[in-house]
Amino acid sequence: MLKPLNALEFIQTMIDFVLHIDKHLVEIVSEYSTWTYLILFIIIFAETGFVVTPFLPGDSLLFAAGAIIARPESGLNIFFMGLLLIAAAVLGDMANYHIGDYIGPKAFSGKYKLLKKEYLEKTQHFYDKHGGKTIIYARFVPIVRTFAPFIAGIGTMSYARFASYNVVGGVAWVSSFLFLGYFFGGLPLIKDNFTYVIFAIILISLIPPLFEVLRKKK
Repeated sequence: MLKPLNALEFIQTMIDFVLHIDKHLVEIVSEYSTWTYLILFIIIFAETGFVVTPFLPGDSLLFAAGAIIARPESGLNIFFMGLLLIAAAVLGDMANYHIGDYIGPKAFSGKYKLLKKEYLEKTQHFYDKHGGKTIIYARFVPIVRTFAPFIAGIGTMSYARFASYNVVGGVAWVSSFLFLGYFFGGLPLIKDNFTYVIFAIILISLIPPLFEVLRKKK
């Protein structure tokens, strides 16, 4: 019987999964074959669709998936995976929007520890600065990516307007990282230093919110 992970073990497991995501994906493809499509669909859908799962890998997962699919032995189709993960991203944001619309502001009353008010304020700041385009920009920013559709559902944006930005953002996000991984992930320099590449992707994705924090302090 599997022993439940405590909080520290869970964090360590997630860090290991993200930093060595290429190796873990190879294991998943080897063991589950075409079921990998469904596994990755669920991860992307959950990362964008549930406000309590911002810790799931998004950018790094897409890049690594593209790199693994480029290997002939994977047996996976890049175009089918792309369409599937775009659908996961769009449907995830759609679900998150409706959850925000249903739950409303009381979700950030302090009762739920994972739903910190600072996340709400950070995302609202994105809306104030960029308007509806926030849904597109947020796709490329961890944490904000998960909270943006939720906040939109609370009442910041009408669903018709949200839906158009949602599709554009989902296509841009999935296509860019998946195909970057597909075309460049197999290069010896990247393949031999994949962990550092993942670090770089994470750091680059954190630049926008860090820039905003520094600008605000000034």
